[in-house]
Amino acid sequence: MNLSRPRPRLLRRAPFAAAAVVVLAGCGSVDGLDAGEPAPSVSVQPRREPLWPAWSGTSSKAPGADTASRQPPPTSRQPPAATHQPPPEPLDGLPDVGKKGIGGLDFREVLRAGPRMRALADRPAIERPGRAGLRPPMLTDLTGDGKPELLVAADTESGRGVLAAYRALGGRVYPVLFASGKRVSIETLGPDLLRRLRTH
Repeated sequence: MNLSRPRPRLLRRAPFAAAAVVVLAGCGSVDGLDAGEPAPSVSVQPRREPLWPAWSGTSSKAPGADTASRQPPPTSRQPPAATHQPPPEPLDGLPDVGKKGIGGLDFREVLRAGPRMRALADRPAIERPGRAGLRPPMLTDLTGDGKPELLVAADTESGRGVLAAYRALGGRVYPVLFASGKRVSIETLGPDLLRRLRTH
């Protein structure tokens, strides 16, 4: 009787048995929590917030003023096309930004200091869509540095909207965004700025 034969078979099966034990040991409870283990906290997801609600199409003060707000937010962040643009130059003719930040400046003076918005700086203030003029200026942190940027939007007689954003840095004011389009709606999604345009 040869007793040495079963040993090699057992030795060959031992690694498979050990692997099966390891795999099965990793299968704990199906919900991922053991008894008495606290559940992880839930993080709040950012929601779209209109900067100028009357222009968002969801306000009762502006029925029918839907400005393309029914489109879903972008699903992925695509990097902008590689273009070489010189860094923005600070605006001339403005006082140094003091302790109050960019919100301490007269927003119309900021518009007059920049060549793109100068022609719109003296338009009348408007509180809802339907007239040409300047929407109320908004301050919101778009860079995550804890300091708000100044956003100003103007509506023109042709139905186009113009948006400009300015940032204070080192006591100076820099233009950081200029955009225009037909029936523009501006929203924030967390620290991101969404510009929606009516396409039809």
